[in-house]
Amino acid sequence: MKVYFNNSCKICRAEINMYKKQNIENLNWIDITKNKNAELETKKTDKELLRRLHVEKDGQIYVGIDGFLLIWKNIPKYNILYKFFKLPVIYQLFYVGYEIVAFFLYLKNRNQLN
Repeated sequence: MKVYFNNSCKICRAEINMYKKQNIENLNWIDITKNKNAELETKKTDKELLRRLHVEKDGQIYVGIDGFLLIWKNIPKYNILYKFFKLPVIYQLFYVGYEIVAFFLYLKNRNQLN
């Protein structure tokens, strides 16, 4: 499983570093910063990759909260987050919250696209 994240974003990097500490073998962490290969692998533009987290598993791309859910499902310490945020009403609230935060992080980091 490949996790495409923005390593140059302090908030993104801090969160991903928490997951990396769990040393899960099947999670490969890929920095999308000026990474044309990530664009080719995901078939996403640099803007799309910068806008949301992306996770590739078995040839399918999971975007935003669905990517986080997949990460949490595969890390035993965070599996409870997967179970909680997968609940229908909670999922919808998480979706809205994530989109708001992701939008502002995108605005903060969009200068990377130049």
